[in-house]
Amino acid sequence: MTVRPIRIYGDPVLRTEADPVTSFDAELRELVADLEETVRVPGRAGVAAPQIGVSLRVFSYNVAGQVGHLVNPVLSQFDGEQEDDEACLSLPGLGFPTKRAMSVTARGFDQYGEPIEIRGTGFLARALQHETDHLAGRLYIDTLTGDVRRQALRELRRVSPSPRR
Repeated sequence: MTVRPIRIYGDPVLRTEADPVTSFDAELRELVADLEETVRVPGRAGVAAPQIGVSLRVFSYNVAGQVGHLVNPVLSQFDGEQEDDEACLSLPGLGFPTKRAMSVTARGFDQYGEPIEIRGTGFLARALQHETDHLAGRLYIDTLTGDVRRQALRELRRVSPSPRR
């Protein structure tokens, strides 16, 4: 298990749709172990495989002391709404109020190919949505609108010499 470095905004892997996992093998288990070790660093709630440079549909989460992972996630049953500050390891130093569903169901697989279903509410729901977005090549700033989006883009230009998208 290795704590892997996080890719930062501007790296094309963050804007590329990740490939579905098709082999539930030792290589996937090593990736999951690295993701879970990487998310255990204090202050982290989730890490998607693209954030460590691997374009596969896998992420790990660490919410309220519960560490886990999901392979090939699909979200459904979005209920309610929450708005709170959201940040991203790939956009260090930035955080903006972001709307998300208050609860969501995530279905996918564990590292052995066994089906998993996670019903998340509150912060766990936010983390599941945020990490699944990474697998589609989306960042939380893409969901922002109006003045908050303009502020985020200004800040992004300030901290990133050559922002993309």
